Amino acid sequence: MARINDVGGVEGFGPVDTADDSEPFHADWEARVFGIWNALRGQQIFNLNEFRDAIESIPPREYLAASYYERWFLAISDLLERKGVLEPGELDRDELDG
Repeated sequence: MARINDVGGVEGFGPVDTADDSEPFHADWEARVFGIWNALRGQQIFNLNEFRDAIESIPPREYLAASYYERWFLAISDLLERKGVLEPGELDRDELDG
């Protein structure tokens, strides 16, 4: 069964932006999510396959509405809850902005 991220050959998403973007992060919270991901991977809390699966498991509506690093955040939150590191809802997206 295809997941929402598997859009090969699907039309209607508009043109792909191929402009080079020299900035790796567009907001401080994105850099924090990347840092959290890096630290958790370093501690072997999850592996790349688990992370990829968590991103691909985001419900389609949420996946399409989320930015790149929002998807990372959702996947990390899901993995930490699944593994019992966090209680459900303990990591609130709004707290990343502060």
